[in-house]
Amino acid sequence: MTDLIYPKIALAGNSPTDFSNKHAWYEGVITKARKQAPMRVAVVHPCSPESVAAAIEAKDEGLIIPILIGPETKIHDAAIKANTSLTGIEIISTEHSHAAAELAVKIASQGKVDAIMKGSLHTDELLSAVLSHDSGLRTERRISHAYVMDIPAYPKPLVITDAAINIAPDLDEKRDICQNAIDLLQALGVPKPLVAIIAAVETVNAQMPATLDAAALTVMASRRQITGGIVDGPLGFDNAINLKAAHIKGIQSPVAGQADILLVPNLEAGNMLAKQLLYFADADAAGIVLGARMPIILTSRSDSLRVRLASVAVAKLLVESKHIALKGFGN
Repeated sequence: MTDLIYPKIALAGNSPTDFSNKHAWYEGVITKARKQAPMRVAVVHPCSPESVAAAIEAKDEGLIIPILIGPETKIHDAAIKANTSLTGIEIISTEHSHAAAELAVKIASQGKVDAIMKGSLHTDELLSAVLSHDSGLRTERRISHAYVMDIPAYPKPLVITDAAINIAPDLDEKRDICQNAIDLLQALGVPKPLVAIIAAVETVNAQMPATLDAAALTVMASRRQITGGIVDGPLGFDNAINLKAAHIKGIQSPVAGQADILLVPNLEAGNMLAKQLLYFADADAAGIVLGARMPIILTSRSDSLRVRLASVAVAKLLVESKHIALKGFGN
């Protein structure tokens, strides 16, 4: 699956949805995901025009079989406003968004769906149901958020984590966040992701906890407490993604200048970095929650069609990689 990542190949015109070559990597992901059978997805509380349209768009592209869960009247009203048809779509009616989240988690734990997709409820409300002790979706791994970003000025996709869930992660939580991101990129075709642990400086400073965590995570990776990727830090943002900046500062690192993953110190740093890339660098950001027994697709009302489909496609490829791994284990 490495063709998804290197190089950025123009794929416009090869599929029903024709996007600008500027974000060709996303179309590559969507094209790859279309080749697999559609996955069943519980769409939680799709009671806004944007959220119900996102589910139908993903269905029409052959990516998912949606199950819409929420107040049926509100779902139909949203579909009318979105000028889309719900003919043939399964709807499970609930009284309110909280009940929708609980029911989605229940059917997910029963193996009736492959993924969960956020509708028009708050992220906290959905994740509260997922993280409930009796949800059946928790694992030993800390759940975390990742943006898979397609940035015109960067030659490959860039994962930024965590920008939405873990506010001030400690060292153990950062280990899980790092492993989640590595596993994600491996599912997308990067055999050995390069992980940069970001801080304000690239040297260890006892007064800056982010640099201490970065150094510890680097050693943890060398001791196989983190596997599947190459981890290095602390690195500044500039020398993590720019070889010239790394060379000027004399940094010798297998990651510097070519990172696949940026692990940020805290949620505020990740959120601000991602939004700066969105609004200043014309980037796109597909959002996904990792670490549960299945991926959770997070879309925003402001997301373009390309981003909404890419978020679903990323989850679909992650699900498919797990299925392949289980088949291999069974053999």
